[in-house]
Amino acid sequence: MTPLPNSRINRRDVLKSGAIAGGTLIAGCFDTTTNDDASPDEREFPEPQYGDPDREYHLRATESEVMVATDDPYNGWTYNGEYPGPEIRAVEGERVRVTVENDLPEETTIHWHGMVLDGDNAMDGVPGVTQAAIEPGEEFVYEFDAEPAGTHWYHSHVGLQLDRELLGPLIIEERDPHIEYDTDETLILDEYLPTEPRVDTSSGNGGGMGGMGGMGGGGFPDAPPAEGTLINGRLPEEPATIDVEEGDQIRLRLINAAAAATYEIGIDDHELTVTHTDGPAVEPVPVDTLEIGPGERYDVVVEARSPGTWPIRIWPVDESTSAGRALLDYDQSDGDGTEGTIGSRQLQLSDLNAIDSLDAYSGEPDRTIDLTLSGGMMGGDGDEWTIDGQAYPDTDPISIKEDEHVRFRMVNRSPVRHPMHLHGHHFAVGNALKDTVIVPGHMGEITIDFVAENPGAWFFHCHHLYHMETGMAREVPYEQ
Repeated sequence: MTPLPNSRINRRDVLKSGAIAGGTLIAGCFDTTTNDDASPDEREFPEPQYGDPDREYHLRATESEVMVATDDPYNGWTYNGEYPGPEIRAVEGERVRVTVENDLPEETTIHWHGMVLDGDNAMDGVPGVTQAAIEPGEEFVYEFDAEPAGTHWYHSHVGLQLDRELLGPLIIEERDPHIEYDTDETLILDEYLPTEPRVDTSSGNGGGMGGMGGMGGGGFPDAPPAEGTLINGRLPEEPATIDVEEGDQIRLRLINAAAAATYEIGIDDHELTVTHTDGPAVEPVPVDTLEIGPGERYDVVVEARSPGTWPIRIWPVDESTSAGRALLDYDQSDGDGTEGTIGSRQLQLSDLNAIDSLDAYSGEPDRTIDLTLSGGMMGGDGDEWTIDGQAYPDTDPISIKEDEHVRFRMVNRSPVRHPMHLHGHHFAVGNALKDTVIVPGHMGEITIDFVAENPGAWFFHCHHLYHMETGMAREVPYEQ
């Protein structure tokens, strides 16, 4: 990793300087007028652009032994033999280069979840949309501007590989944070699935269906039942520990990297002050607990004012999988566990108010698109999840034009939650800016607004991995 520079690289300056692509990578240009009906093998992809990176990383996707507790290893797929994968950290506006080597027995890619990738659609990591997948024994060089600031993550975007542990944190430090804190720690939440991931249509009460709203019946493509809840790759029997000193302000970066489960989080006898969601800053909101869906991130500040060793509790929502636990351990503590209580104030979407202006998202949109989310026998075949009755890849694109104010109005006709994620953009929902939002089940409705200011071919999908894998996705190309 290269040291932090004092200068800031601007993406457009890099392009103006005549930076060129490496010859070993995918070439071509994106053209929505000719590629919509092309197969992935025939499709032309956007051309990667390279400059002078401030930071460089190397990730090797490989088969590895994963250890979530002593004497409890299992075979997984990891980056650099680590689970979670190595932290990638940069400062807002820096140029980051990541060389990805594929040492797996099948093809792979990496998606940089939360990065807008302005001018860098080729780096989005969606196979068949923005690049050809990286074949075994090959490598691909990703490069992008570290924007926006905040807590983000990276993960495979091929098949069910995310649920094989191919994920890691991507932290972009603000140049001018709106809060004060002494230390920051990242907590990655995930299901414990020591077996090979598979689409399960037999029960509907595994980690995916229960975690996304609960059915108690069959007929919906789902995740296999999880065997526990992990925090930073550890089971609660041997929990991850955060060391603090009394009086410290600790910034906790919460990432839900689970394939299927929504979690509720709280800390005994400690208040959580929510300061960011999906990267962008919000006005600080004091709460006791919050729910976080797959793909979402929240930053909270915790004031260390109650010495002891306190449990950080993670409950899977609406499912029977056991809870996860980490520890908030004060230096002054004798190491004995301390039990307390957690209050009833739970964060609501309406509590979030963005620091940045939302003026660009106000007023009547130029284009409004109504989308119905459904699945099973309630829309489409029984083995697929759909958007407007279509299951990806047999879908129509949602085409938009540059500079439009676009509105998606989503109605969920299924009984389960769907965490919907838009690549390449943040959107206004309520008074917050996010890139992933949960659409509640049982006719729940969510409206999002965004400005089409990042031309390319983007992906819009449910971040419940097994819903996406069985059809709940669309391409969002810009018209030429």
